[in-house]
Amino acid sequence: QVQLVESGGGLVQPGGSLTLSCVASGNIFSVNVMGWYRQAPGKQRELVAAITSGGGTNYADSVKGRFTIFRDNAKNTVSLQMNSLKPEDTAVYYCNAAITAKYSYRYLEVWGQGTLVTVSS
Repeated sequence: QVQLVESGGGLVQPGGSLTLSCVASGNIFSVNVMGWYRQAPGKQRELVAAITSGGGTNYADSVKGRFTIFRDNAKNTVSLQMNSLKPEDTAVYYCNAAITAKYSYRYLEVWGQGTLVTVSS
């Protein structure tokens, strides 16, 4: 069994910063792409940022220059540093990972439970 656990959400004022973290645990052989998605009320879930095991990154246009994704392969963690936050960044943020399971070598796409980020004065 594999799970992702997120932390770091909360309330922040516009222009502020927040860092989200996510750790993968369980029967893991390897963690491939890791990413962050978000879902605002009444909207579809969208990709915010993703990072490969080799460090290649991809960002949504709306967060480029403000958000930075980084990971620690040894600890199976991924983090999202969010700067210059705007009210439109308010959403539930979900960690996502493509994982190869230990023993079975099955490919799994795993989601975290989500963490709420609210940007408001």
